[in-house]
Amino acid sequence: MMLTVVKHRSSISHVLIDTYSTQNFYYAVAIGNLCRLFKIPYIPILHGGNLPHRLQHSKSQSYKLFNGALTNVAPSQYLKHEFEKEGYDKLTYIPNTIAISDYPFLKRSQLRPKLLWVRSFAEIYHPMLALKVVERLMEELPDIELCMVGPDKDGSLAKCKQYVDLHKLPVHFTGKLSKHEWRELSKGYDLFINTTNFDNMPVSVIEAMALGLPIVSTNVGGIPYLIDHGNNGILVPPNDVDGMATAIRSLLNDPVSVQELTHNARQKVEGYDWEIVKLDWGGLLKE
Repeated sequence: MMLTVVKHRSSISHVLIDTYSTQNFYYAVAIGNLCRLFKIPYIPILHGGNLPHRLQHSKSQSYKLFNGALTNVAPSQYLKHEFEKEGYDKLTYIPNTIAISDYPFLKRSQLRPKLLWVRSFAEIYHPMLALKVVERLMEELPDIELCMVGPDKDGSLAKCKQYVDLHKLPVHFTGKLSKHEWRELSKGYDLFINTTNFDNMPVSVIEAMALGLPIVSTNVGGIPYLIDHGNNGILVPPNDVDGMATAIRSLLNDPVSVQELTHNARQKVEGYDWEIVKLDWGGLLKE
């Protein structure tokens, strides 16, 4: 990344920096330092629901990186609000985007307890909650299944597999899949669950909304800016096994409400289509 900036410093107009809260943050800081040295306008693109925590714990580096930027692109109103609370004013809201034509809407008229989870296996995304929800529902829903899609990040996948084996849970792990592969896989599932403890505006949830999967998610970070509880999805408190199990149960028993939720969710995410969002990017980079 640093070599690329140095190599092309005389021919580029802007540098876009994907900026996260963990180790990647320090790469972003390094690139920002180079851009300021070479007087190249740069734009951090803010990712990760835990980025506000980084503002508190790396104040000096955060100030240099974000205050020295042309602007900071917040893909959720949540992150924009959190940065404004810390005194930052160089902020532009441009949402995460998908190519909506790649996501055919599947109407699910009869729901089965077939659950889908798509995320990296990391503690902040709390995959263990999904397993405990299945365990809670197994007795009353003997045909329940859970498919978990995603790569391991911090050893959480091994812990989940061990828990599944120990408790004999009907859970299938696919590992990392391409977007096309998991879109095809989603046709065999009827509910999407998001169990995270920290979040921004997860693309996997946007994709699930586009595909017609009813969403049950924890109410954290930027999620309530994306999901309006009872209108286009269901929100429950974080780390609440009973709350998520109850929400799943209620959706299975109310297919009429599910049709309304999924219709509203599709309408919401159609506004995140690249053909619309690219106009915001075009306007920003022409300024």
